[in-house]
Amino acid sequence: MYQLLSDLSIIEVSSFVASPTAGLYCAQMGAEVIRVDHKAGGLDYDRFMLTKEGRSLSWENLNRAKKSVALDLRSGEGRELCVELAAKTGQCITNLPEKSFLSHAAMAAKRPSDQDDMISVRIMGWHDGRQAMDFTVNAASGYPLMTGPAEWEMETAPPVNQVLPAWDFITGAYSAFALLSALHHRTATGEGSEVRVPLGDVAIGTVANSGMMAEMLYRGSDRERLGNAIWGAFGRDFRSKDGKRFMVAALTAKQWAGLVEAFGLATPIAQLETELGVDFSSGDEPRFTHRDALCGLFQGVAGSHDYEALAARMAAHGCTFERYRTAHEAANDPVLVADNPLFGPSPANPSGFEYPATRSFANLPEHEAGDPSPAPYLGQHSEEVLAERLGLSSGAIGKLVDTGTVALSDKDSR
Repeated sequence: MYQLLSDLSIIEVSSFVASPTAGLYCAQMGAEVIRVDHKAGGLDYDRFMLTKEGRSLSWENLNRAKKSVALDLRSGEGRELCVELAAKTGQCITNLPEKSFLSHAAMAAKRPSDQDDMISVRIMGWHDGRQAMDFTVNAASGYPLMTGPAEWEMETAPPVNQVLPAWDFITGAYSAFALLSALHHRTATGEGSEVRVPLGDVAIGTVANSGMMAEMLYRGSDRERLGNAIWGAFGRDFRSKDGKRFMVAALTAKQWAGLVEAFGLATPIAQLETELGVDFSSGDEPRFTHRDALCGLFQGVAGSHDYEALAARMAAHGCTFERYRTAHEAANDPVLVADNPLFGPSPANPSGFEYPATRSFANLPEHEAGDPSPAPYLGQHSEEVLAERLGLSSGAIGKLVDTGTVALSDKDSR
């Protein structure tokens, strides 16, 4: 954890992936992020996969370095406490509906009467209020019907979903950016902001920003399936003699020249250029257009060498490549994990399971990154936060615990 945001406190009332991701990124930069959940856990508290003790590894990793307050959010008193916490803190991240008890207006109304400075960042489904989740907005984006083997027919082939909930993570990152933008605006003007970030708009907006929407409108048709080939450039997966699959990419003249040298294909490629009347070193277009012929040449070499020999040659010539790994292999890979400064020692995870944990993705050489912090137990900080934020006495908090409005740590309940 860095301490760039150590003077910032945020209330997070969220579940699943996008909203917790926004809070996680702020926490990894030093912000105090206080997650408020229903006392039995939010909708994501038991999200698969669970350890044998019933602890969610997903929840544990998306909520590192946060504090946890557990309230009865089905009761009026619990909801009122949640609104007061958000208002007292001044900034809130949530994916609850705007028409829920945690509306921007409800939070803003609890701020001092002379301050119109409440900041809320609300992650939504679609801009018109329809519900959405990563896999449904992905279906709308067009991407699943472009994936799959190149020989599949567009009209009859099934969609292929991506496994990674990418839109959730992009939305979470964008929401953290939007929050910091609103904070900057408030510092400059004293004004608060209500920020709404629809997951669906993040998806279709990213499609537009990538140029793909303009491409579809310009060409007047869908893009063909390419299998594992890179669209618009030279890159594809190949298989070595010993059965290892690896991906190569050549988007620059230097990358292309290195790949040709590493595979020893200068003469055959020169002959192909003469035959086709093209210059493959001139840019992406000829390499992409004639990718099938080129890939045949590269696969011929790949299939006659073991991967380690090919990898050594590609590394020596500055190629861009990587071997395909299973997720289990990646988790145990020394270069990706054990020797990577991104990962720190395992903190005292609520699950009791020890494994590498990430620091901030950003690397600030002149700042101390610190070791990763654990996720909290549900309700671990209820008493601390209610006392510090709302000024409640231990007696008042005790009464709230006795009536079931507030719950304390569930450390020993699983």
